[in-house]
Amino acid sequence: MAIRDYEDAAQHLKVPLQILEVQGPTPDLRKAFQAAVKERVGAMILVSVPGLSGYRKQIVDLAVQNRLPLMSESVAAVEVGGLVSYHANNDELLKRAAIYIDKILKGAKPADLPVEQATKFELVINLKTAKQIGLTIPPNVLARADRVIK
Repeated sequence: MAIRDYEDAAQHLKVPLQILEVQGPTPDLRKAFQAAVKERVGAMILVSVPGLSGYRKQIVDLAVQNRLPLMSESVAAVEVGGLVSYHANNDELLKRAAIYIDKILKGAKPADLPVEQATKFELVINLKTAKQIGLTIPPNVLARADRVIK
């Protein structure tokens, strides 16, 4: 999702949103987390942007140290200790891409193909992280998860 989508959702839900920007070849992640703690942020969303994937583990570690629930657009962050991920199923996206490539190679004009949105999403929850930050995940949420990391 784009930042604008998060801003729109926060406004619609009447939830305050604070954007913590980190930039440059060596982003100051500690400073960003200090700002979040100072502002009493209740949870964080790790947005998938170019350049941050190499800092995923450091971001997750800082979130756990500061007892901040961290949601991610990527399951990789949950696998290294983030709390939860809700994301489009990549296997499904790749299958759809292959179908489009096949159509194009058989002569279809890309402009004539319909735009599709993901239809299959996955919820992944890391229970170990929930315990570390003192959070209890309700059983009905766990039951909806596609994968639970223990």
